[in-house]
Amino acid sequence: MTDSLSDLLCRHIATARWETLPDLAREGARSVALDAIGVIHAASGLAPEAAPFIALARANGAGPCAIIGTQHRVQPIGAALANGALAHAVDYEDAFDRAPAHPNASLVPVLLALAQSEGPVDGRRFLTALAVGGDVACRIALSLRQPMEQGGWYPPPIVAAFGAVAGAANLLGLSPQQTRDALSLTLCQVTMPGEIKHSRRTTLRAVREAFPAQAALTSVLLAREGVPGFEEPLEGKSAFFALYAGGQFDPADLTDGLGVHYWGGELTFKPWPSCRGTHPFIEMALDLSARHGIAPSVIERVEVSVDGIQSMLVDPLARKQAPETAIDAKFSVPFTTALALVRGAVRLEDFDAASLADPEVLAMAARIQPLLEHRPEWQPGVGGAMRIMLTNGESRHAWLKNALGCPTRPLPPSAQRAKFVDCVDRAASPLKPDAADRLADAILGLDLLDDVGALFQPTG
Repeated sequence: MTDSLSDLLCRHIATARWETLPDLAREGARSVALDAIGVIHAASGLAPEAAPFIALARANGAGPCAIIGTQHRVQPIGAALANGALAHAVDYEDAFDRAPAHPNASLVPVLLALAQSEGPVDGRRFLTALAVGGDVACRIALSLRQPMEQGGWYPPPIVAAFGAVAGAANLLGLSPQQTRDALSLTLCQVTMPGEIKHSRRTTLRAVREAFPAQAALTSVLLAREGVPGFEEPLEGKSAFFALYAGGQFDPADLTDGLGVHYWGGELTFKPWPSCRGTHPFIEMALDLSARHGIAPSVIERVEVSVDGIQSMLVDPLARKQAPETAIDAKFSVPFTTALALVRGAVRLEDFDAASLADPEVLAMAARIQPLLEHRPEWQPGVGGAMRIMLTNGESRHAWLKNALGCPTRPLPPSAQRAKFVDCVDRAASPLKPDAADRLADAILGLDLLDDVGALFQPTG
C-alpha cells in the first residue's frame, strides 16, 4: 500500500532529529531564533495593539511562561497568544521570498511556550523543531497552485499555523498518528480572511499571529491527549488544499528533498521594519538619494514600478499615501519610500503617531506615484524599479531584482546581531547592553544549552 502525502509528511515531522539536520538548517534555525526573539522584545515596548492579548493572557492566570520582553509569566496557551501577537506586530520578522509565508512568526512563540512548560527542553531539540516547522510552512506555501487569495483568504498566518503545529509536534515527540491528529485539529481552528487587507480601521494585521500560535499549541496538546483527527488533513476531499486552494497543489513541493533540504536555511532577514514588498523601494530610495545627494526639496515626484503582488501596498493610493495606523503604514510603498527620502532611514521609531502625522513625510508620500508593471528580471513581490524626477528636469533611475536581506544578499552576522541588540533595548522591560550581548551569545549557541526555557527567567 502506497503511503499517502499525510503519511510521508507526518512520519518526517515525528522522526526528524538534530543528528539528521544538514548544517545549513542548523545555522538557519539559530538565525531564526535570534531574529524572532529580538523582534518580539521590540514589539513588547512598541506595539500597543498587542496590549489586549497580553491582558487576556494574564487574566487566565500566572504560569511558567514568559511574555517576552516583559516581567509577566502566564500559562502556556496565554503565552502563545501574547507572544504570537507580538511576533508580527512591528513587521520585522523573517520572511520567505519564494512564496507567501512568514514561517516562524507563529512557530517561535509556540516553541518558547513549550520549552518553558514542558522542560527542560535542550537547545538541539528546540532548534530541530524550529527547522522542521519552518520547513513545513515553506513547503506548504510553495506547493499552492491556486492562490489562497482567490478564495478570499489571507495566506501567511494560515500557512504559518501548520508549520507551527509541525514544529510543536516534533518538539513534544508526538507519533506520526498524533501529528496527523494535530494537523487535523489545526485545520478545525485556523482561518484568516482577506478582509484583513482591506479594512482601514482594523489593526488585526499587526497581531494576526496570535491566532495561529494559540491554535497550534492547542492542537498539539489535544492530540497528545488522544483526540483523533482526519486520515488526510492536507490532501483529503475537504481538507486543507481543497478548502484553501481549490484542490490545486503540487505534492512534489511537499515531499521532494524532505528531510534533506530545509527551506529555513534560505530565509530573508529584514533590514527594515515593514512589509517585505516595500523593501526594494526603501533600498532604492536610500541608495539614489545618497549616491546623488538628492535633498527632499528638489524631488518633484517619484515613480515606483510594482508588480501584482505589491499592488496591495499602493492600493487604494490615497490611503497608502496617508495611512492612519502603524501597520497600514508598514504595508505602504508610498509612506515607507517617503520615510527613506525624508529621514534617510526607516526605523522602528518611524511609525509612531508623530511620524504618521509628519507633514514633510506626508507631502513626500503624496508625490509618489505607482505604475503596475512586472519585468522578468525582478523576483515577484520583492523586486521593482524607481524613477525620481527632480525639479530641474533631471531624473535618477534604479531597479532591483531582490532587496537586501535575501539569501543571495544576506545581512552580515554583525548586522543581525546589531538588529537584535536594538530590538531588546526597546522592550517593555529592556535589557542592558551587556545582558543583551549575553542573551545573543546564548541564542546563537542554543545547541549547547540544556534548558532553553531558563533563558527567560524574570530579571526583576
